[in-house]
This record gives sequence, C-alpha cells and structure tokens, in this order.
Amino acid sequence: MTNRRSFLKLTGAAALGGLLLPKLSRAGLINAPGYKNNIGIQLYTLSDLMVADAKGTLQKVAGIGFKELESAGSPKGSYYGYTPKEFKAITKDLGLHWRSNHVSGAPFEMAKLEAMIKKNMGGDDAKAKQMMERFKYIASMPTLKNDYQKLVDESAEGGLSYLVCASIPVGSLDEMKTAVEIFNKTGEACKKAGIQFAYHNHATEFDLVEGHRPFDYILSNTDKDLVKMELDLGWATKAGQDPKELFKQHPGRFPLWHAKDMDKINKAPAEVGTGIVDFKSAFDHAKDAGMKYFFVEQDQAPQPLQNITNSYNYLKKLLA
Repeated sequence: MTNRRSFLKLTGAAALGGLLLPKLSRAGLINAPGYKNNIGIQLYTLSDLMVADAKGTLQKVAGIGFKELESAGSPKGSYYGYTPKEFKAITKDLGLHWRSNHVSGAPFEMAKLEAMIKKNMGGDDAKAKQMMERFKYIASMPTLKNDYQKLVDESAEGGLSYLVCASIPVGSLDEMKTAVEIFNKTGEACKKAGIQFAYHNHATEFDLVEGHRPFDYILSNTDKDLVKMELDLGWATKAGQDPKELFKQHPGRFPLWHAKDMDKINKAPAEVGTGIVDFKSAFDHAKDAGMKYFFVEQDQAPQPLQNITNSYNYLKKLLA
C-alpha cells in the first residue's frame, strides 16, 4: 500500500517529468537537422518553364512542397528577367527561401564546353547538341573572372547566403591556377558582403590533368573558409567518388549539395532515387559534410514538374 511519503515522491517525480518533457522536446527540435523539412530545388531543372513564366512556375514549385531555391543563368539573365531585389520579393511572397545563385567562373571555349557536356550526358550527341543550343546565352553572361564584384553586389541585393560558381575551365594546370585565383578573390569579396562563396563540381573535376585532379588542386590551394564546395552527388558518383569519403577528407567544407541521381545504364541525370547514387549514405554523413542546404537537380529533365515531384516525394520519405 502506498504511504504518504511514497505518494509524494511519485507525484513529485511525475510533476518534474512533466516540466522536463517540453524542454526535452524543444531540445530535440532544436538539434534536429533543419534540412529535413526544407527540400530545395535548383531552378536550372525548370529552365525553360522559368523563362516562359517565372512566377507561375515558382507557384507550382511551392505547391509541390519545396522550400529552398537556387537560381541559375537563363536567356533572360541570372534572375529570369527581374532584378535581384524583385526576384527575392517574389520568392518571399510564395513562402520560398532564395538561398543561392549559380554564375559562370570564366569563359569556356565552345568546343571544349561541348565535349564536356557530351561526356557528362553519357556520350549522347543529340543531348549535347541540344544543350549547346540552349547555352548560346552563356557568351553574354557575366563571369567571376571579369565581373566578380558585380555578381557579389547583386547577390547581396538579393539577400543571398551563397554565391556559387557553376563551372569553370579546369582542363589544364594553367586553368586550375586561374580558377584558384578567381575563387580566392571572389571568396574575399563575398566575405566582405556577408555572403559565402562556393564551387559546384561536375565529373571532370575528378579527372587527372597534368598530374593533378582539379578537385584536389582547388581545395588544397584555396582558403577553406573563403571557398566552400557545393557537392553534386550525381556527378561525384558518376566519377567513381564516394561522397562520405570526400566529407571525411574535407570535413565541414560542403554546406551545399545537389541531390542529383544518375541512371543505371548511361549514367545520365535521372530522378532522385531511381539511379546509382546512395542518398541514404550521403545524408547519414551530412553532419561531417557541414551541409546546410541541398537542391534537387535533373539536367534535361523530360517532364520537369513531374520529375521534380517524384524526386521530392522520394527525399521526403527518405528523410522522414
């Protein structure tokens, strides 16, 4: 039979537990990775739709459930015909967070660019030519080599957290040295503006060039605080790399990811969860990477809105 003293102990413990449980729950929420409920989209996947109707397309993106945005160059410019301030206002009104923008690092020779695209697209000549046709606007776009301060200032105007170099020539040691110089300089300018600079890889960064892998050369010769990486999980996997090993080698240097998959036959971009990329392993090591945001991307998506919906649903389930 419970005596008065035992009763008081039990009720006191219960009361204390009742007081602690909300605090523990709040602590759990605070410590839970924020990215799990904030799946992002790289708008390059929707490039034609964004050019035709940016507002309408963003409404559909928000309707699917995406929360984070990364923009990219288009025939209408980096901001789809808007100023950075205007584009920020549009995204904010839709409950979306515009986190980063892709820009070019330095001009490519068109023949080299086509060869790189063909390789990345699994040797598909037709897709490579189609992409080159769409990339004609690149020649008139500003680059970090020539316009880094302008691009940094525009990122600040848009309230961005990150400015990302989408690609830069790395086919020779001289080009790698140029990339390092551009990245360190841009990283310093970004820091002054309260922005983080990052570099986005393709598969070619893992090729051996004059005794160096561009990926290793760039990370070894840039300031780790000024120059972060946006790891494209798809291109890295296509190049035979294990993302979690890259995270171990360079802990905390990958605040951004592209959630991209590669199909099992041609190793060309595919819906997330349908190809060769081990997303569970990557997300299990997100803390090692220092990941803050990730963006679904599918180059040359045949049915963009349906494709990104399927990718979103896969990731939502994976991260639940």
